[in-house]
Amino acid sequence: MPGIMEDHEREENLELPRFQTPVIQDNPHGWGPCDMPEQFKDMPYQPFSKGDRLGKISDWTGATFQDKKYTSKYQSQFGAGSQYAYYHEEDESSFHLVDTTRVQKPPYQRGRFRQNQRNLRGRGGQRAGDRKNQVNAKKYGKQQGLRNQKNQAPIKNRDASVTVRPDWVTIEEMDFPRLSKLSLPNVKEAEDMSRVCCGSLEYYDKIYDRVNVKNEKPLQRIDRIFHTVTTTDDHIIRKLSKSEGNVYATDAILATLMCCTRSNYSWDIVIEKIGDKLFFDKRDNTEFDLLTVNETSVEPPCDDSTSLNSPRNLALEATFINHNFSQQVLKTGEARFKFDEPNPFITSPEEGEEASVAYRYRKWDLDNGVVLVARCEHDAVLNTPSGDLQFLTIKALNEWDSKLSGGVEWRQKLDIQRGAVLANELRNNACKLAKWTVQAILAGSDQIKFGYVSRVHVRDSSKHVILGTQQYKPAEFATQIKLNMDNAWGILRCIIDICMKQRDGKYLIMKDPNKPLIRLYDIPDNTFESENEDAEEEEGGLYLM
Repeated sequence: MPGIMEDHEREENLELPRFQTPVIQDNPHGWGPCDMPEQFKDMPYQPFSKGDRLGKISDWTGATFQDKKYTSKYQSQFGAGSQYAYYHEEDESSFHLVDTTRVQKPPYQRGRFRQNQRNLRGRGGQRAGDRKNQVNAKKYGKQQGLRNQKNQAPIKNRDASVTVRPDWVTIEEMDFPRLSKLSLPNVKEAEDMSRVCCGSLEYYDKIYDRVNVKNEKPLQRIDRIFHTVTTTDDHIIRKLSKSEGNVYATDAILATLMCCTRSNYSWDIVIEKIGDKLFFDKRDNTEFDLLTVNETSVEPPCDDSTSLNSPRNLALEATFINHNFSQQVLKTGEARFKFDEPNPFITSPEEGEEASVAYRYRKWDLDNGVVLVARCEHDAVLNTPSGDLQFLTIKALNEWDSKLSGGVEWRQKLDIQRGAVLANELRNNACKLAKWTVQAILAGSDQIKFGYVSRVHVRDSSKHVILGTQQYKPAEFATQIKLNMDNAWGILRCIIDICMKQRDGKYLIMKDPNKPLIRLYDIPDNTFESENEDAEEEEGGLYLM
């Protein structure tokens, strides 16, 4: 009994479990809670259906990258909703809806194309299959264009031939489309200055006319002296400037100006105006006398100075080839044809053997008081079967890598398709060939002789072979390459007229390195001059008078 009593007392001391009744909100106007719980405040509610498929947990792209195949697979029957759309309060006031509705065409424009298509049906018009093929061709063309754009290297800006200084003033910009429309017809034949023909010429060796791919000849290295004297350094032009003409230049400078619309690379020419006289000069120690290679090609050489085929290395190679070829094809060791005066630029016989070259000083009347005096060059003479003498201009075209210059391999095409080789050269070297032709016409050469010279090995620019020769009359070749001499004279006359209107001083004309235009700058008188050059001008400045 005592044990039972103790157990009863222990049970009475234990606390009974209690149930806390929740707070029930009484909604007298309906059912559901009256107030929003704290954790759900300011949270938007988007209606949904339990029958909707679950797609992405979170879609940040919206409709931008929708899968068109399953457009309506995961759509809710209540729609996407705008409860979670983002709005920026500050942008709302400045937001304007752009009208993207299509402009309705007037009736007379709407039915024109369809009417024409209707008329074509049944009368030799396009069939459905043809139209489909055209669409596919356009689509393929677009894809090819995109591929080419991706594969093409980015266009690199070329450097100017001279750095434009801040104190230079731009006077005139002459774009090529305008220059190509100029014309100066009926320019009279050049007049040879009396007793001003200098130098001596060797005779052309006709053996080289029989050279071909199967009978090639190695190009020899011939050490001879070539003079590239600028206008104001020529003492004969200084002497002539006292009594003859009022514009003075060399044939190379004139050809550069007259063919400027074909050039892509940058070049510059210094112009000095003294009274009513103009002197066109090239700067010393420049690349003006180097021959460009593939200047007008669709894919010009890569401008990498370390590469064997960089523009400068190719120019040096082409100049080296021209100098050697023009002397190798002559009859060395035989008596030369000599003019009345010796070469004016040889100061002492100890300098070395002079190259076969003759200088002819010629005069042109360009009307309105403009008289041009220029020094021109011949490279050789040729005895004709009738016994007459013909003066020659000799130049060389060179092949460096056929895969990078049009894909025409000279050793395969030169003997059977020489026209294809020349056409490829005209595409790639239009400016160089035009300048050579102008120089031959200005000098009055009877023939211009071209040599085809190629590398022995593609990766070796020091060894070459002669694969063939070809000759043209300069006027006929100018017609073949579409060189209009009236336009060339018009460009020169335009530049002369602009310069004549300026005050006395020094000017520079430069081809823009990346745009088809030339600019005329007014530059300080001491530009490009060293102290030694100033002293030389003070001593013998005959051209200043």
